[in-house]
Amino acid sequence: MASTKQAVDAIVRRIGFDPGRVSAVARVLTEAGELPSGAPGKSPELSPQHVTKLMVATALDAPLRAVADTVGEYVALRREGVPEGAPEGIGDTAGDVLDILAEIAAAGSTDAKARAANTIITVVNSWPETVLVDPIDTRRFSAGEPGRWQAYGHRKSVEINGGAFVDVINDLFGDHNA
Repeated sequence: MASTKQAVDAIVRRIGFDPGRVSAVARVLTEAGELPSGAPGKSPELSPQHVTKLMVATALDAPLRAVADTVGEYVALRREGVPEGAPEGIGDTAGDVLDILAEIAAAGSTDAKARAANTIITVVNSWPETVLVDPIDTRRFSAGEPGRWQAYGHRKSVEINGGAFVDVINDLFGDHNA
């Protein structure tokens, strides 16, 4: 398991996010119960999924007071084209797919990690949307009707390179940490 400090350091080193922003977002997510808090004299132990949530939350262009709620909305986004009110078993959420990607990065085969490293994770800040693009598939998760948000205004987004994503998770949870 990794501590919050180790996760923050890995995200800053591998992805290049601002260290102050990553630390502040980690603190806000911990206070909101989205990341585990430690006990007296004991560091919190994060899972690959917690670190993924921290990466997505840091990519959001939201004020700190809104980060915990906003990241909750983004990980709950359903795959585009799945109608509202459809059973939860139909279509994955962005959080489900990112959690699987994190698990692959932590414990997957070399081939699976290589495919994950070729994924681009795009967190769109102009409207609620997350897009995962790899050489085989594009998975778009958004709120509302497909294509509706894109019709107006410009698209402001942050892209997380899949190689950097895999490196962060692998640095913290890879086989060399067993």
